[in-house]
Amino acid sequence: MGSMPKKKSLTFRRVLALMLAYVMLSVAGGVVASIFLVPAIFGANNVAKAVVPSLKVEGIDFDVTSLPQKSRLYASDGKTVIASFYAQNRTVVPLKSISQYMQQAVVAREDRRFFEHAGVDVQGVMRAFIQTFIKKGDTQGGSSLTQQYVKNVLMIKARENDDPIGEYHASEETIARKLREMLIAVQMEKKYSKGEILQGYLNIAQFGSNNLYGVETAAKRYFSTTADKLNIVQSATIAAITKNPAQYDPSIESNQKEAQIQRNIVLDLMYQQSYITKKQCDEAKATPLKDTLHLQEAEDQVGCQAAGDAAFFCDYVTKQILNSSEFGKTEAAREKLLREGGLDIYTTMDVNANAAAMKAARDTIPVHDSSGFEVSIAAIKPGTGEVLGFGSNRTYDATDAAKNDPTHTAINYAVDEKDGGGLGWQVGSTWKPINMVAWLLAGKSINQSLRTSTRYSNTDFNCSRYKGIGVWSVQNSGGGTVNPETPLQGLVKSHNTTQAAMTQQIGLCAIADAAKTMGYHNSPEGQEDVYSANSFNPPMTIGTVQASPLTMANVYATIAANGVECTPIALKKVTDKSGKVINVPSANCHQAIPADVAQTTAYALNQGVVQTGGEASTTQLDGGRKTFAKTGTEEDIYMLTGGFVPNQVASFVAVGNAEAPVSFNNKTINGKYESTWYGMYIATPAWKEFMNDYLNSAHIPIDNNYGNPAQKFLTSTSTSSGSSSTSSSTQSTTGRDSNR
Repeated sequence: MGSMPKKKSLTFRRVLALMLAYVMLSVAGGVVASIFLVPAIFGANNVAKAVVPSLKVEGIDFDVTSLPQKSRLYASDGKTVIASFYAQNRTVVPLKSISQYMQQAVVAREDRRFFEHAGVDVQGVMRAFIQTFIKKGDTQGGSSLTQQYVKNVLMIKARENDDPIGEYHASEETIARKLREMLIAVQMEKKYSKGEILQGYLNIAQFGSNNLYGVETAAKRYFSTTADKLNIVQSATIAAITKNPAQYDPSIESNQKEAQIQRNIVLDLMYQQSYITKKQCDEAKATPLKDTLHLQEAEDQVGCQAAGDAAFFCDYVTKQILNSSEFGKTEAAREKLLREGGLDIYTTMDVNANAAAMKAARDTIPVHDSSGFEVSIAAIKPGTGEVLGFGSNRTYDATDAAKNDPTHTAINYAVDEKDGGGLGWQVGSTWKPINMVAWLLAGKSINQSLRTSTRYSNTDFNCSRYKGIGVWSVQNSGGGTVNPETPLQGLVKSHNTTQAAMTQQIGLCAIADAAKTMGYHNSPEGQEDVYSANSFNPPMTIGTVQASPLTMANVYATIAANGVECTPIALKKVTDKSGKVINVPSANCHQAIPADVAQTTAYALNQGVVQTGGEASTTQLDGGRKTFAKTGTEEDIYMLTGGFVPNQVASFVAVGNAEAPVSFNNKTINGKYESTWYGMYIATPAWKEFMNDYLNSAHIPIDNNYGNPAQKFLTSTSTSSGSSSTSSSTQSTTGRDSNR
């Protein structure tokens, strides 16, 4: 009785025969012939059935320019790199920008028959199978450069699609994966030239342990050069890394002995394949690897975390990109574009302005000052909307470590909440120039004599969008009021009661409308409108609103630009990896208030500086430069100063505890004790330091021709009676800004 027939097993010879038949058919007969063989092959490996639908080039973009590329953020000079963003640290370059030695080194190391085969190296496959299955040696890949390119692209695409299963299948050590690579590689070679495939591989391969991809990035990292200048030794060093990026990375000192051995192997291969002479090979091998290195710092930290003193500006820029539809339909799409799109992002940051703002903030209250108060500075260029820089006496830190260190934060308190800032600062008397603009827009004179009071019925301020109830009890810093007083004197002396008298005549809506026209909005997200219930009330006229320093700097910029208001912008130009220009948010500059209103308001601000006893006299800038500024102290919790140099720079400084109200009084700040602090003690010196330093470093000449009042706004009139009702009611609101 004969024995039962043995069940067929998947022997090495059967697998090898199938593979070789597949390879031969793929190379000789092309894609159509190879597809006929697919069912038989996949019968040998059930796991592969799941990837059959993916065996095609269609839907997979192998163009080298589609690879994830590093985006760079530049300062306004177009040269200074503020930060880089990347999922993979890569800069794509064309083959013509890669040295011949580098091309030859990688071919010699990875695929000596690259220019002969049709996508799959049959001899390499046979060698790999014999070594792996017959001799039972180390696992051998036998993959051609084309196959390696395919594998890398498939892994990247799976990662981009958040497909961990796809990423696993692209790298798993199975026959199925190899077959898939082969099929696509053969199709690749029918679509692309050898040069295009080599270009793709040199740009996609990993050349270091520190998220370092592509030969251009490797050239800069290891030799401080570019790919087109790589010599024989440098090329061989880089080409050796791909076999084991973690162990052959020459920047790691413990790797250098093995890296030199691997480099020399590549040099021998280059000689054997006639790319270099024996003399060139020997000379190169005799050169100690460590003597050839000229390392550039690795970019261990990506994005704003590595931007130093430009980090707060960097964070603002990224928020602008993530919040702007120009960069994608969704925030996720914008994030992907930023990290993989190879963008060149040219920002408005003035290196001198940002450095001066950071220095002024830290000089005013050092980072580790025992008081713990924040200094926040914003600067903008009038008439353009261009944000010049930010200052903070905090260290930017977006890591979890910042939670345990109050001196570290990723919150930029100089900007709105939606842009990564806080809830805003109560701006105190720095609001009062807005009241002056509203007054002038109503056709009133700055020298009109007003009857003032310390109690106003809120119905006195009624307008189309405000119906008041109750009483507003308001007084000046020293108590009481000055009666009568003109709007000019009310601004120069920073008197609250005069602001109330002005509002009594023109209505609260006129104040809010002027503020909005000048570019004002509140900082808290969802409550930005000046007519928000939280801000639209009579005390807003003395600055009880919550605003960011950038918004207030922009309000002052409108006065500084002859009445031209612009939306703050941080982006000047953005191009993608193909050089295509991406539209950026517009500043929408327009004539918001008449030039004569702006000039007259500027005149009034300057009077507060130069006139004896003016509350802003401490803001006077160096060299006799005509100064336009206003100080403020909101109760005893915020100190503020805003001002400008016409058509050059407008800036705003806020000092306090940005997260919760904390009194300044009886505090020691930067080594100085005061029982009662005012804005002119802290915020004003910070503003002056920033302005003087920036103006000097930017070589901005003195031009004292601005601030010429219109005669029609200077005409003096008799005392306005107005109404200053003291009748009682159900509500009473107290307003007492310290004014100084």
